[in-house]
Amino acid sequence: MIVPMTQIVNTGLLQLAQLNARIVACELCPRLVQHRRHMALEKRRAYRTHEYWGRPVPSFGDPLARVLLLGLAPGAHGSNRTGRPFTGDGSGNFLYPVLYQAGFASQPNSVSRDDGMQLHDAWISAVVRCAPPANKPLPEEIANCAPYLDQEIASLTQLRVIVCLGKIAFDGYVAHLLRTRQIERRSAFKFAHGAEFQIAPNRFLLATYHPSLQNTNTGKLTAPMFLKIFQRARTLASS
Repeated sequence: MIVPMTQIVNTGLLQLAQLNARIVACELCPRLVQHRRHMALEKRRAYRTHEYWGRPVPSFGDPLARVLLLGLAPGAHGSNRTGRPFTGDGSGNFLYPVLYQAGFASQPNSVSRDDGMQLHDAWISAVVRCAPPANKPLPEEIANCAPYLDQEIASLTQLRVIVCLGKIAFDGYVAHLLRTRQIERRSAFKFAHGAEFQIAPNRFLLATYHPSLQNTNTGKLTAPMFLKIFQRARTLASS
């Protein structure tokens, strides 16, 4: 029996919506639950009047995306405040103008989940969905989130390119490939900015430095370097 493409797409859309709802309600990691709630109560002085999201951050973007951006985790006063990936902090301030220039975002600035930002052919997720202390999730916390990533990738029915933002995201995606038996060993997968791997005839992995302030303020990652990654992602997605 041949399943119509529209049915496959509609199933994927429903699965992504249901998955995001489960993510937002997740309390699997006590340390992360405590930290995200503490940050939402303490707040940063600049955001004293803001109501923090303070929950796991759901993924965001175009459900029919051919390109997945995979990050590390929400920032304590960025996504943990706004409720949308890479929104309201320095990393997002660097990322979204590049996505806009590459044609993946509807506007160059992202300040809140209600600012009208839309992604075109791109979906943003993370290997950990709660803000971790010092931006360093524990191995068991990454493992707790792994099933969400597996389900998410399976539900992105048009996916062709995965762009991993930083080594932890890269390692998280390679672990996904091992879990789902798409590869037999990880030895061939070495993280480096600009590294490119073909996973299957229509599936590619790209690696880039994370757009953290530590990388962007020091010049380790520049806007032209970052833009080149997303231009390559668009080319591969269209091939």
